[in-house]
Amino acid sequence: MSVFGRLDELYAIGGGPGANRLGGSSEEDEAHELVAGWIGEAGLEVSVDPAGNLFGRLSGRRPELPEVWTGSHLDSVPEGGRFDGTLGVVGGLEAAARAGQRERTLCVAAFRDEEGCSGPGCVGSRAFRDSGAARPAAFVELHVEQGPRLERLGAPLAVVTGIAATARGEVVFPGEPGHAGTTPMAGRRDALVAAAEFVLTLRDAAAGVEDGVATVGRAAVEPGASNVIPGRVVLSVDVRAPDEVGLERILSVVPAELRRAPAVAMAAGPSVVLREEIERAGLTAVELVSGAGHDAGVLAAAGVPAAMLFVRSLNGGISHSPDELTDESDVEQAVEVLSGALARLASVD
Repeated sequence: MSVFGRLDELYAIGGGPGANRLGGSSEEDEAHELVAGWIGEAGLEVSVDPAGNLFGRLSGRRPELPEVWTGSHLDSVPEGGRFDGTLGVVGGLEAAARAGQRERTLCVAAFRDEEGCSGPGCVGSRAFRDSGAARPAAFVELHVEQGPRLERLGAPLAVVTGIAATARGEVVFPGEPGHAGTTPMAGRRDALVAAAEFVLTLRDAAAGVEDGVATVGRAAVEPGASNVIPGRVVLSVDVRAPDEVGLERILSVVPAELRRAPAVAMAAGPSVVLREEIERAGLTAVELVSGAGHDAGVLAAAGVPAAMLFVRSLNGGISHSPDELTDESDVEQAVEVLSGALARLASVD
């Protein structure tokens, strides 16, 4: 079965619109069972760890050596896209099969609950990180870009240089509630007006940092009546930038302390191999920072030599949506590049 055929089968789990395989759900379980069958059919050894992560191993000629891994996740957001996560698993399986037996064991991993719709995310890869299990010699994650940059550049593939620094939390704006009809505009302490002014200031601060972004996704207005001046507003804030310097510039306008996570660099070794394989395919090796978090970032932060290969997203780069789109020819090029990289990383001179 083709990579696209397998993506279609996974996409159908849970019913539409979109992909509906939330982490910890029976639909995620069904996806893991389906992929476990494909792994077995491909002749790889199937195993599951205590966290529910799924692994398929193609034993190497020297199984005592540290393994080379690829993979991603099978869970989705509600009404998500066809490619997010799943491409890294089924494309990784195809790439490992094409690479064939090498000195090192090749392993395809499907991590649990990467999206974190009800929690911190990357549950499976964090559990592996904390388990004390032997770490791989390299981990290479194939993923759609989930953004418009490659489409704008006219390039099908990119090497990810790192995962963006992030800051998340809430900002509270106090005000003074009052009657909407009898309180003069002069002298009002409207918490929602203050919050709205902050949203615009935050937008402008993020626009002033290259590849910086900031999002206010939730607003809780109290007391929440149409005829009462807002007395308190709580906003969610999500800020991301390629490095800590850019992050701090944006955060300078945020009147609260947010939870921060530093940028995570991908490893030079496997990244160079990806870049060389892209160039061998006759393509330009574009480099991008990922604004989204990934399992590769968790493993990289834990000391695993990790790299990521992005595939061009179409439709303006939309993701976490049924409109997510990637071209089949781009996927084929990505699988070929990944296969070549895995073969080289798993070979020992």
